[in-house]
Amino acid sequence: MACAQLTRLNDLLRDFSQRGIDHRGLDVPRQMQLLLTAGLADLPHPGHGATLLRWQMLAQVAAADLALVKLYEAHADALSILHELGVEPKQVEGLWAVWAAEPPYAQVVITSRRQNQVTLTGRKAWCSGAAHVDHAVMTVKNERDQPALVILEIKQPGVTVTTEGWQAVGMAAADSVEVIVEGAQATCIDETSLYIKRPGFWHGAAGIAACWIGAGLELARIVHRQAKRDPHSLAHLGAIESALGAAKIEMQVCARWVDAHPQEDAEFHARRLRATVETAMEAVMHHAGRALGATPYCRDPHFARLMADLPVFLRQSHAERDLERLGQLSLDRPQESWDL
Repeated sequence: MACAQLTRLNDLLRDFSQRGIDHRGLDVPRQMQLLLTAGLADLPHPGHGATLLRWQMLAQVAAADLALVKLYEAHADALSILHELGVEPKQVEGLWAVWAAEPPYAQVVITSRRQNQVTLTGRKAWCSGAAHVDHAVMTVKNERDQPALVILEIKQPGVTVTTEGWQAVGMAAADSVEVIVEGAQATCIDETSLYIKRPGFWHGAAGIAACWIGAGLELARIVHRQAKRDPHSLAHLGAIESALGAAKIEMQVCARWVDAHPQEDAEFHARRLRATVETAMEAVMHHAGRALGATPYCRDPHFARLMADLPVFLRQSHAERDLERLGQLSLDRPQESWDL
């Protein structure tokens, strides 16, 4: 079953490529709808025995287009969050997103309520796919300035999708803009810190690394096809092989751990996976560019988009801040955990 699902997904993505992926990403929303229609956006939930399959599917889509996987991963994450919280919303069809960024300059608050139906006002930043999604699982603040989680239907009066908040060339097709809500209606599904304290929060964070590695694997395939057989090109390919090998092993180990410990705190394992994959992807990009030179940057739209998108996507990591936290977590673990 797993192989069949991966094969179907790969066939559809290959069809996208044969039709011609627009290098500006104009086809991303349409491709996402085709994935939904084909039933290929219904991924296994993490921690249910098929976590690696879930991450393999994310990686496949990422290899095709990182802007596409941004929508794809968010949709899958939203459905897994609702499943984990035991919520069965009426409006399950359509495209979902998760909007959980809360910078100081962009907050959404509950202004009134009637049971679990609430009214929202404010501005939400980093809303990926806002112009294309139907529903969002969104973090807000309640009347006591405490965290809450709501389901927001996007296509309603009181919700304005702006064109503000995104200037980057990389990941431009993901449309991570700001959304303004003025008296919009939503369904409140939690008023605790459960969103970040539930086990699935770190399962989802680890899934982002699957998107990163999918792009790196595709860059490696391009180098494998195009690199010259001179010593320098082969050395760069060898460095890419080394980096990817470490990242793939760490991903397999993490997936097995999540499936074996679905209710345990996965922060350490997710952070270690993300750090390993981030380091590997930086090495892959470095060596891919040096192996192939300027030509694919300028004449290969797929390569050029990956090399523009991946650095932006990787910055979903918080660099040294994440490494500091990983070091703190490592201090609390027995040294024997490093034994072979």
